Amino acid sequence: MSHTSPPVPLTSRAGAALKGRVAVPGDKSISHRALMLGSLAIGRSHVTGLLESEDVLNTAKAMRAYGARIARDDDGGWTVDGAGLGSLLEPEEAIDYGNAGTGVRLALGLAGTHPIATTFTGDASLSRRPMGRVLEPLRLMGAEVVARAGDRLPLSIRGSAAPAPITYRVPVPSAQVKSAVLLAGLNTPGVTTVIEPIATRDHTERMLSGFGAELSVEVDDAGARIIRLTGQRELSAQTVQVPGDPSSAAFPIIAALIVPGSEITVADVLLNEHRTGLFLTLQEMGADLTIDNIRETGGERLGDIHVRHSALKGVTVPAERAPSMIDEYPVLAIAAAFASGRTVMQGLEELRVKESDRLAAVAAGLAANGIAHEAGEDTLVVEGRSGQIGGGTVTTHLDHRIAMAFLVLGLASDRPVTVDDGSVIATSFPTFQDIIRDLGGVIDASGEQAA
Repeated sequence: MSHTSPPVPLTSRAGAALKGRVAVPGDKSISHRALMLGSLAIGRSHVTGLLESEDVLNTAKAMRAYGARIARDDDGGWTVDGAGLGSLLEPEEAIDYGNAGTGVRLALGLAGTHPIATTFTGDASLSRRPMGRVLEPLRLMGAEVVARAGDRLPLSIRGSAAPAPITYRVPVPSAQVKSAVLLAGLNTPGVTTVIEPIATRDHTERMLSGFGAELSVEVDDAGARIIRLTGQRELSAQTVQVPGDPSSAAFPIIAALIVPGSEITVADVLLNEHRTGLFLTLQEMGADLTIDNIRETGGERLGDIHVRHSALKGVTVPAERAPSMIDEYPVLAIAAAFASGRTVMQGLEELRVKESDRLAAVAAGLAANGIAHEAGEDTLVVEGRSGQIGGGTVTTHLDHRIAMAFLVLGLASDRPVTVDDGSVIATSFPTFQDIIRDLGGVIDASGEQAA
């Protein structure tokens, strides 16, 4: 749906314990990459478990605009017919990426080393988000960019006919910047090198290797990861199974931890070590959270996560853990509201440049619902169990994770919680409401009576 459509307020309220076994949609990061690399490979790739959210479907539209043939099968799988590196066609119209920050930043990497011109647009939220960190290395590789002040959308990029390989040290931890440079390196002669002082999620490296790219990773004496990609090597079509998204799994998991009497299982969740910081943090808080049925598919680990309602305690979450759980801090703040003591979250500067200023949006939502907290430039402290909770209306700022986090709050609050627009949830987790309701939770369009 378009974010110019009328908002759809939603209200959640406390009800029965949450019970059951559910599966969350496929991982968003892996879904984007599967469509992109399949479009650059020779032959037909098959993708199962693809996240069919607005963000990912926008990537499918974008790759079709570049000439790839992408279709959904009757059994729910997807096929991607690629024509190889260097095959991208110049889109006839601007590509609208909606709210998909990951999608557009990775697509900029692809476009930056193909000798074609592309114009990218997005919704109001995406148009406020900075693209400069991605565009800087692409300019060094030879791309020409015309953009608004601050390197924001809408913008146009023309890739170089003779792109230059670079050695690029990522200035701040960012899997999107790293991935954009590596994707740009695919169609660049020679060796493109990315140096990561702090490791971030490595889905791009894993999937590039799976598609046959010539790539190596080493760690230097200072602990930095050095990733080298040899460009202009053909990729081969693959079969990709997309595991469940751990960032989406976080919402029912934390709901079960804070709603008394709850016990649930979330099946087939991605367990990549760069994505499991939240699960470790919850265990440190005293969560009854266990993982079993661990297995591997396509170079990624997945397993089933069992959780029961738990008496949580406040902890300090160190800054170095932030890259492994950056999208989970809004809902962690909800867990912290029900913990005993203070939960201190550090190293949150990246939250300032997400779909919204997520740190400010979380702080405002906590304030609206009577939860004591302190927000700094890159920190958030939540005082657990400090009084009656709930009763507020939260402004989502077109941010799907703010909407879902505060709907989880309402499931265990003393009074109902309303978010001003639940339609934005479709950007990453279109089945969120259905899953919560299947578990026994109560979420209504505002004004409806509870079922």
